[in-house]
Amino acid sequence: GVQRDIIEAEHLESGESFKVTRTKSSESTLSASSTVPYDLIGEIAEKTKLTRRTVASILHRVRPDTFAKFKQNPEQFITEAARLIREQAAATMVEHIEYDILDDRYDASIFTENQTAQDLSKAVHTPNKSVYEYVLDDSQVERDFGAALDISDEVSVFTKLPRGFKIPTPLDDYNPDWAIAFQEGSVKHVYFVAETKYSLSSLELRGAEKAKIDCANKLFEKLDQVAGT
Repeated sequence: GVQRDIIEAEHLESGESFKVTRTKSSESTLSASSTVPYDLIGEIAEKTKLTRRTVASILHRVRPDTFAKFKQNPEQFITEAARLIREQAAATMVEHIEYDILDDRYDASIFTENQTAQDLSKAVHTPNKSVYEYVLDDSQVERDFGAALDISDEVSVFTKLPRGFKIPTPLDDYNPDWAIAFQEGSVKHVYFVAETKYSLSSLELRGAEKAKIDCANKLFEKLDQVAGT
């Protein structure tokens, strides 16, 4: 294969940074397996913060053909098993999660901290509606999105949310992409955009990403309730 001349973040995520030019199939009678001893239950228990007994109960329900992959690549098996277990545990917690409003507030420094020595070669100039004069985006679709917001009559102000703005979730802290304020008559509506994706196919989020967005939605619902009282 050959590597693309221009590679965006979404190409790396989707595995499209290389273009396949020729393929060839081959067969092997050898079976790859590892002879290195691994504490399967112990390592998964450590990664998931579960007891060995609970991990053993989960692995007991794994299909034999899936479990056989442990011999082929133990480290990958442990990593993927732990990830799936964490995602399922988080999804269960997300169903019942609740947020309480605190007195803590972000101050203006959140927009200036860690913003020095930035590479502006691919930044979008946003002098009209953005909190920043330049928006540093992760992909071409985000750059296009930021440029469109900056010239929209309906937008009062917007920002690419700084990495310091985080929503606590059972999985990890979550950083949404954008905050946008629209003016409709005398009413200003504030929206948070969780993810800016390149295509519809990339909207098939991983379980962890979807769970974090579900947490963010519950947080914003709580903020709406407080704002309405």
